[in-house]
Amino acid sequence: MILFLLACAGLVLLSGLFFLFPGWAMKRPLDDGAQANIDWYRLRQAELAEAGETDLETDTQLRLLEDQHAPSPQLLQAERTAFPVWVLLPVVGLAAAVLYYQLGAVTDVTISRQLGALGDDPAEVEITDLMLAIESRASQRPDNLHYLALLGRYQMGQGEFALAAETYDRLLRVGPEDPQALAYAAQARFLADDRSLSPLAQARAEQALAINPQQRTALGLLGMSAFERGQYRAAIAYWERLVVMEAPGSEGEQMISGVIAEARQRLGEPAPQAEVAAVTPGVTVRVAVPEGVVLAATDTVFVLARAAASDSRMPIAVQRLLASQLPATLRLDDSSSMAGQTLSDAGEVMVLVQVSPGGAPGEENATWLGTLGPIQPSLSEEPLMITLEPRQG
Repeated sequence: MILFLLACAGLVLLSGLFFLFPGWAMKRPLDDGAQANIDWYRLRQAELAEAGETDLETDTQLRLLEDQHAPSPQLLQAERTAFPVWVLLPVVGLAAAVLYYQLGAVTDVTISRQLGALGDDPAEVEITDLMLAIESRASQRPDNLHYLALLGRYQMGQGEFALAAETYDRLLRVGPEDPQALAYAAQARFLADDRSLSPLAQARAEQALAINPQQRTALGLLGMSAFERGQYRAAIAYWERLVVMEAPGSEGEQMISGVIAEARQRLGEPAPQAEVAAVTPGVTVRVAVPEGVVLAATDTVFVLARAAASDSRMPIAVQRLLASQLPATLRLDDSSSMAGQTLSDAGEVMVLVQVSPGGAPGEENATWLGTLGPIQPSLSEEPLMITLEPRQG
């Protein structure tokens, strides 16, 4: 930052040289016009003498005298530069500094440094000061999605759901097709309305799923809202799509499985322990990392199947594991199918592998990808190899 300010000061001083010494750009003498008039007069005098027109010579002399007494443009310019232009130098410097502070990125640099200096256990006053700075800057830069997202998350954490809903509304005005922004806006509005899902909030959550069928916040919200309204079948459908994205045995997987079991119990359905005994057609794959490549052990690996003939991004079956478990052999069949779908009836499918460092599904969140197919699900358990490749772009 100091180096940047010194460079700016140097540029201002350099530009000031053009104000202090404007004559460097003008090296011609100021009486060039007078000399040109005299040369013209002599030529005109010779022409009139040859023609014997003495009256016209008198007129030419008068015009020459007028031109000689009239101030030349260079003289006028010289008189104008008598103003002490050095006074403009500090004015220009001050104006540039004010404009940069208002329109430039100095505030963004300060906020970025504050974010980097928070550490793992920041004091409450530090967070409050930072969020006040972000809120002020967000009003100046309403197109900055990062600031609005940070502000919305902070307001949600403070229980200020109405303010968070307004912040996410602003976020949607800038990015109306961002599935995460849509889901967060729906969640904030749901909580602000005392856990009542308004038509607008529901439409936003459903739009988020239309863009990204694996949007976790939207799936959880719609499942929770359906459960609280007594629509247990719909809640199970949403939560079954959500639970497959949790790591096996994790706290999240156990919690979602618990609420699914609760919803089934309220429907009077038996626990699904003895449901899966029959072998159904599916796809067995072995996922491997290229030789010499080391993935982070905590990276999430999604293995999913989609209908090959469909343009829908909705997976039919999904399994999730950690990169530390690779290479791994696994099977996708009806037991791993999503709610309302069965892999055995899907026809030809594409098997996709996505390695996500952040744990979010979707190719846009993956660093490594794998593809197999189209293939027909069968009873064969012979594994088909899928080798991961780095995502391009």
